[in-house]
Amino acid sequence: MSKILLLANNDVGLYKFRKELIEELLKDNEVFISLPHGDFIPKLVELGCKFIDTSLSRRGTNPIKDLILLTTYIKIIKKVQPKIVLTFTIKPNIYGGIACTLLKVPYICNITGLGSAVERKGVLQWLTIFMYIIALNKAKCIFFQNNENMEYFKKNIKPGRARLIPGSGVNLDEYQLMEYPNDEIIHFLFIARIMKEKGIEQYFDAAKYFTTNKKMNLRFHILGYCEDDYDLKLRELHEKEIIIYHGMQSDVRKFLEFSHCTVHPSYYPEGMSNVLLESAACGRPIITSNRSGCREVVDDGINGYLVNREDSVDLINKIDKFLSLDYEMKKEMGLSGRKKVENEFDRRIVINAYLREIEMDD
Repeated sequence: MSKILLLANNDVGLYKFRKELIEELLKDNEVFISLPHGDFIPKLVELGCKFIDTSLSRRGTNPIKDLILLTTYIKIIKKVQPKIVLTFTIKPNIYGGIACTLLKVPYICNITGLGSAVERKGVLQWLTIFMYIIALNKAKCIFFQNNENMEYFKKNIKPGRARLIPGSGVNLDEYQLMEYPNDEIIHFLFIARIMKEKGIEQYFDAAKYFTTNKKMNLRFHILGYCEDDYDLKLRELHEKEIIIYHGMQSDVRKFLEFSHCTVHPSYYPEGMSNVLLESAACGRPIITSNRSGCREVVDDGINGYLVNREDSVDLINKIDKFLSLDYEMKKEMGLSGRKKVENEFDRRIVINAYLREIEMDD
């Protein structure tokens, strides 16, 4: 039986967005996963994966730790001897790619977004691009989740064989079309890590504006892990009933059931927003930033609205526009989102793309 090795930076993303791919790979292969330990590791092991606990600092820039990661990957690849390696996110892509190149093992990379290190000008940007040039040079295939990312890499990094896939796709059986709720109370959802680049400030501004100025029954919910220093602000706004903070949630579907619209004003360098895909799959209109990784999920005015990045006024205007729609129009907007996801973002599309590339190597 052939062996396939997956390199990732966290268990949550690997389980939630690659589970179906892993299940498919396990039919004919032994699947090894190398990543730090987390709560979802038992679920991955239960699927049939062989877990290799690998220390990795997702955001750290310590060159000694990164060198240790590279040598760790080399040791793991030598021990497992996989027929192919699949890498996800920046550090596994770079250091896993370099390790595979040195050992002449086929590998497929997935660019899940540019990341702040690439978007922000400076020494770190230059170094990251330089490392990517080395890492991606011999890749069998590089998957990109949006066209803008792919064009950036083609211009600045000139990678090997590039292919576009629809993000991580969405499991349409898991995220089924939900009945649209009545609009006695209108519920908005913000689902993301609580950090500035995810547009939390703009969402705060909108929530404050509408709870202060509108005589409507509105609720502004927030779900997510508090990554930046927003604990005090969240507590204060929650106590004032401007927002309702639910903390980190492992399953957002119970919140999507009663929500009317997902608001995602992110200007983070996304690959493809899973929050938007899951919301649209459940038949919920979406309001999101006009930037790569978000705009691809929205046909403006059909299944949601696009807003200018870092623009609270524009976000308020688009929420107001949504509120002016009658119930049937809101519901139809959600149904249009479901159709779009079915046609363009079915996770099966992503799985088939991987299987084609892996089978070509046999």
